[in-house]
Amino acid sequence: MTDAIVQWLLSAGEGKFLATVLISMLPVIELRGGLPAGVAMGLPLREAFLAALLGNLLPVPFIILFARRIFAWVRAHIPRLERWVDRIERKARSKSDKVVRYQAWGLLLFVAVPLPGTGAWTGALIAALLDLRLKLAVPAITAGVFLAGILISLLTYGAAALL
Repeated sequence: MTDAIVQWLLSAGEGKFLATVLISMLPVIELRGGLPAGVAMGLPLREAFLAALLGNLLPVPFIILFARRIFAWVRAHIPRLERWVDRIERKARSKSDKVVRYQAWGLLLFVAVPLPGTGAWTGALIAALLDLRLKLAVPAITAGVFLAGILISLLTYGAAALL
């Protein structure tokens, strides 16, 4: 059964699109890994870009809305993971200084820079920890992911690939 699913994901256009969406949903990998993976599977750059964008953005509102509640629940019910949650919060807070100062613009620029530790997941976590409203954070993160996608496309495939 699993082999059949993997074969479908790698052979059908819809499967490649879905695989790119799923890869881009993963923390750390996000659009920066999903976009090149989609192209490597045979998707045209524009389709891979759209799939990676969608996949990277799907978790964002859920992270903003529920991260703090999940962290509180983990602290209360799984004490062994408290240090892990503390470390994630410290890491996000350490990267939040520009976001605090420039709000939406800071969040957009933070997410747009295609470096490890920046991206939609961390941006959404920062937004959650700073209590930024969804209507401020989601558009900023969306624009940042879009710009990151353009940068990754340019760096990976060159300007000619975007035409």
